[in-house]
Amino acid sequence: MNLYKFVSDNIKSKIQEIDDVKDVLTADIENNIALEVPKIRDFGDYSTNVAMLLARPMKKAPRDIAQLIAEKIKELDFVADVQIAGPGFINLFLKDSFLIAPEQFCQGYKTVEKQLMVDMDYGSYNIGKQLHIGHLRTTVVGDTFNRIARFLGHKTKSYNHMGDWGLPMGLIIAWILENGMPQNADDINRMYPASTARAKEDKSWLETAQKATVELQSGNPEYNQIYNTFAPMSLDQISKILKRLNILPFDENKGERLVAEYVPKVQKILDEKNLVVRDDGADIIPVKLDSDTAPMPPVLWRSSTGAQTYAAADLAAIYYRTTTDKPDDIVYFTDNRQKLHFTQVFRAANKAGLDTARLQHVGFGTITGADGKPFKTRDGNVPQMDEMLDMVCDSVRARAVESGKNLPDETIEMIALAALKFNDLMHDVKADYVFDVDSVTQFEGRTGPYILYTAVRLNAVVKKAADMGLTAAVSDIQLKPEERNLLLRLLDFRRVLENAFARRATDLLANYTYDLAQDINTFYHNCPILRDDVAENIKQMRLHIVDMAQKTLNTAIDLMGLRVPDSM
Repeated sequence: MNLYKFVSDNIKSKIQEIDDVKDVLTADIENNIALEVPKIRDFGDYSTNVAMLLARPMKKAPRDIAQLIAEKIKELDFVADVQIAGPGFINLFLKDSFLIAPEQFCQGYKTVEKQLMVDMDYGSYNIGKQLHIGHLRTTVVGDTFNRIARFLGHKTKSYNHMGDWGLPMGLIIAWILENGMPQNADDINRMYPASTARAKEDKSWLETAQKATVELQSGNPEYNQIYNTFAPMSLDQISKILKRLNILPFDENKGERLVAEYVPKVQKILDEKNLVVRDDGADIIPVKLDSDTAPMPPVLWRSSTGAQTYAAADLAAIYYRTTTDKPDDIVYFTDNRQKLHFTQVFRAANKAGLDTARLQHVGFGTITGADGKPFKTRDGNVPQMDEMLDMVCDSVRARAVESGKNLPDETIEMIALAALKFNDLMHDVKADYVFDVDSVTQFEGRTGPYILYTAVRLNAVVKKAADMGLTAAVSDIQLKPEERNLLLRLLDFRRVLENAFARRATDLLANYTYDLAQDINTFYHNCPILRDDVAENIKQMRLHIVDMAQKTLNTAIDLMGLRVPDSM
């Protein structure tokens, strides 16, 4: 349950009971009533600006209106106190009993939450290429968003829209025809870069690859057999890395090749609407609007060589998804540099009437080094995903050795995974960020290892309590500030997740988790739990808080695709 919404709804309900307010309360004012969380908790658990919004229509001083509203809010059984501050801010404090056991106050409260069907396009890996640093954000952010959506009760379908039908396939097939079939994934990893480099220097080689691409797309049986041999090797390599990253399996690995069968259906729609124009041997779809002030190139529907284009594959995928899944939303997680491409594709889909779902592109920024340039290894190469994980593992292992710990490889891997993924998730997805391996592996500060350390600590408390035969229970005692702050943070979890989903902002979850870990550690240091000199009822109540914190923290960690070791 979204307890923030429970408090907010009850306050709005009380405000609507005031006759003078009822007469002037418009939908616009009601929608702008904000229930804020003060940065300094001494000012209240929540505050609202409603009195100032009502001042003009009611023709009264905000403080006088605030007084009226404060008296009504005091009637709520979960409110301990209401105070008026400044020009008319209303600050309210929740009862300790509500923070400890809110479910007792929420009986009968129900909210109608629409369940959405959301198609998610992330990963988009290329057959014949290794996963590298450029795939990190689409993978990690897309997977976390998928987990959040499912946790909130939405239906999702995750797509890996593979690059497996364009010129890269022609380059690989041409190379295999000349040099023989690859024996393993490493052979494939060498083939594509070599063939690409040759195509840049040799025009005839590029033309050979282009012809191979058209032949593959036209159903050439020999080329299809070649594809069916090397593609599984490449997919197996990708799957192993995704497993290491603890990424949920995709619901469909359906890329350019498998949506090709829907291209004729889209072609028919485009022809019926007269949207395709012939231009210099190619077929294009003009998408420029009269209101555009910046250049807006047309969509390339079919190239002059006759090959299917990336845009055609994306439009065919939209057709397939909208007719098969009937989603409310289709969300794409890719590099910011594809913004123009998706603007073009979405406009073409709109003109063709294919956009029955809301189409959204979430573009992510670049991972840079300290110099502000795209991150590279010391030898100047783009790091492969396995290299990045190994690099972080080495740093974690070195830190463990420095602190006198001999951690098993599995634990090292878990800590490294948390370091890498949390560091990516805590940044605004649209922004660039600096990657520094020594910073992300620190066990203190805003890092993944700090989050895991907090979880390990909580799990140890729960285990020790069980060994001692102690159980958690609710006690009617006054809470300390550290206990209140932690409980208030825990009650905010659902609101954070709903905001993260609505805003496609996974950094909200990551940074909430860090704030939660901080509150847990402050509570742990200032509120003894299992010490002999702690009264039994306080022990039980604090164990109850620990149980609540453990459940929420572990859920947040799981939503980020992290794993908690037994010890650190």
